[in-house]
Order: sequence, then structure tokens, then C-alpha cells
Amino acid sequence: MTSISCGIDFGTSNSSVAIGTGTAVSLVPVEGEQVTIPSALFFLRPNNEAYFGREAVNMFFERESGRFMRSLKRVLGTSLMTQGTAVNNRHMHFNRIIGLFLTNLKERTDAYAGADVENVVMGRPVHFVDHNPAADDRAQEELKAIAQQVGFRHVEFQFEPIAAAFAHEVNIQGEQLAIVVDLGGGTSDFTVIRLSNRYIRKADRTADILASTGVRIGGNDFDKELSLSLIMPEIGYRTTYGEKNIEVPLHPFHQLAEWSKVNFIYTPKALMQTRQILHQSHDPGRYARLLRVLEKETGHALLAAAERAKIVLTAQVEHQALFDFIEDDFVLTIGRNQFEVSIQEEVRKISAAARKCLHDAQVKPEAIDLVILTGGSTEVPVVQAEFKRLFPQAAIADENKLSSVGLGLAYDSRNKFN
Repeated sequence: MTSISCGIDFGTSNSSVAIGTGTAVSLVPVEGEQVTIPSALFFLRPNNEAYFGREAVNMFFERESGRFMRSLKRVLGTSLMTQGTAVNNRHMHFNRIIGLFLTNLKERTDAYAGADVENVVMGRPVHFVDHNPAADDRAQEELKAIAQQVGFRHVEFQFEPIAAAFAHEVNIQGEQLAIVVDLGGGTSDFTVIRLSNRYIRKADRTADILASTGVRIGGNDFDKELSLSLIMPEIGYRTTYGEKNIEVPLHPFHQLAEWSKVNFIYTPKALMQTRQILHQSHDPGRYARLLRVLEKETGHALLAAAERAKIVLTAQVEHQALFDFIEDDFVLTIGRNQFEVSIQEEVRKISAAARKCLHDAQVKPEAIDLVILTGGSTEVPVVQAEFKRLFPQAAIADENKLSSVGLGLAYDSRNKFN
């Protein structure tokens, strides 16, 4: 019987699975007919029944009673993994929460394959945690343990940008020197690699991989900076209060600007503090909006509005962002130029990480034949412009932005396990 293996791209924002059997590699429908699924869960009250992906997102925005969670990948390697969190007044560890999401992926993979798939190559960023090798190693071990708990007997890992390169390699005649630019929700990763369709079944690609680098910046950070720069000031960010003109506490706004932290702001202490400051606020109209967000627990809707603005501004130069969940007729006009200014430091760091990859590989930009763009954040015009500026002579490949990592992991799994 032909062995079946799979690759799982457990992403910060979206996830995908592909299986490899013999010479064939195919994406698994992981939500209905869709081959990608938002990395999101919704725990419905009162029994904490878990829902996943688009269904979870829809339940949250339809105001079902429960707890919505996203960006779980960013918890790996941090103290939150052991601390856990309250889910509808019940304490739950993150290994169980992530395990539920991976269990859903495995069940769909097994159903598609018609067999119990025991072999998996999991994608991982070059760095789960920047500048902390111990936390980085811990994050991989945590993810491996969860994958084994949900039923995978043999678990290997591959850097996500290398996997993306493998997905594109099948179409490459001759040999090309490529740089993979993998900009996900939580990280940006880069690999300089020699590619050829002649190399597809090579078991050891060490000599072809010249360098890999990464930085913990991604699309979620674009959402955060857009929110803090252009949205949060309209709900009281950096306003002042009291006789001494003290700046309001910034902590609640920063938590409301991050998918992985927004749930932690809904506390009696935060509500009490916000109500007390509102009485002394120098801008009560705006600051009262913060109180409404906390009282109604609409932080995810606030973040979703920022994400929506980012997406719309990839195609349009201006966006009318509606915040009627805070206040009737509350609309902000957000321009692409404003957005690009808000993320310029993040784009600079991403560009620096790409240049470091070239330096580590001892390759000059003009030697690159192919730039492989993968991950949703590569859609952002200022990001595309930066990489076209860095590699003006290279060809650009950007098909299958959201599923190329999963496909490449399946190619890798086929080589590792078959």
C-alpha cells in the first residue's frame, strides 16, 4: 500500500493541509470546499463546544454568546502556554485549544485521504520568537507535542519559506537562484535557495539552501500599527485627563490592537479604571468610545475593521471604515498613504531581514533570478514595491499565496516519509 503523508501549514491567520501519495500532491478541503481555513476558534456558551474557521468568525460577528480566539500560533514559546486563559469562565490551557484546531485539520485530512494519516511535516517560521533561542526551541517542541497528541505518530518540521520554494519548484526548468518572501500574519521569513524541477525528489537539500532568516513581524502587526495610528486616536488613545494633564493609560489600546491579546483586556479592573478616567477626561467624547468597546467586548470587531481597511487599501487608495458597533454613524476615512506611513518601520525591518538573508547567503541582489512571494501580506502595495526595488531584474512568482506553504510541506513529507 502506498504510504500517505501530509504537510500542515498552521498559520497565524490561515491554515492549510496537503497530502502526498506517490507522485501526486493535493490540497485538502479543510472547510467545505475551501482549501484554506482561518486559524480561528469560537467556544459557544455554556458548554464550550468548539467551532472553527469561517464558521467561528461568523458566529463571533453574529454576536453568538461565547469566546472568539485568533492568532494562537503567537502564543507558542511564550509564558501564556503554561498560564492558559479563561474560556467562558473555565480555565483552559493553550495546548488544548491549539490541539482542538489541529484535531479538526487531522479529521478532515483523514477523511480526504480515506486513511489514518500518521506522518506529517509541520511548517514553522524561521523564528517563532525573535532573539530567544530557548523560547524558539520550546515553541517547536510544544507544537510537536500537540501534533502527536492529536494522532500524528511521526512529526517533522520544515521552515515555511523553504516549503513555499518546494511548491514552486515543479514549474522551474533548468536551475534558478530564488529568494522566497513569506509574509504571514505573525512572521516574515526568507530563504535563498537553488531550485530546479530536477531536484524535486532529492532527499537532502542542504547544499541548495544557502540561507534563511526571519523576523516576528507580519500582517497582524500591520493591523496593529494601522489601528494605533489611525483608529485608536478616535477612541481616546493618547488623550489626557486630570488637573496634571496626564496621558491616559496606553495598555488597553495596545491590547485591543493585537489579535492574540485582545481577550485579556476584558476585566473588571480595566472597566473600573476606564470609568474613573472618563470622569476626568479632557476628551470625553472620544474616550467614552473606549468604554463602550470594553463594556460590549467588541475589541475583535475593532481589529477586524483595521484588517478590513488594510485589505481594501491593497486595491483602493481610500477606504470608509464603519464603526457603528461603537457609535451610530461613526465613520473614518483612511487613505492608503496614511496606512503606508503607519507601517513604514515594519516594512523597513522586513526589508532588512531580506537583505540579511542575501548577506548570509553571500549573494548579491542582481544574482537572484526569481522572487517567490507568498503569504497574504505580500499583497500590500508598499511591500510589493519594496521587493521590486530590491530585485528589479528578477522575475516575480506570486501564485497560490495562501496555500503554497502547505503544498510545499506535502512535497517535503513525501520525500521524508516515502
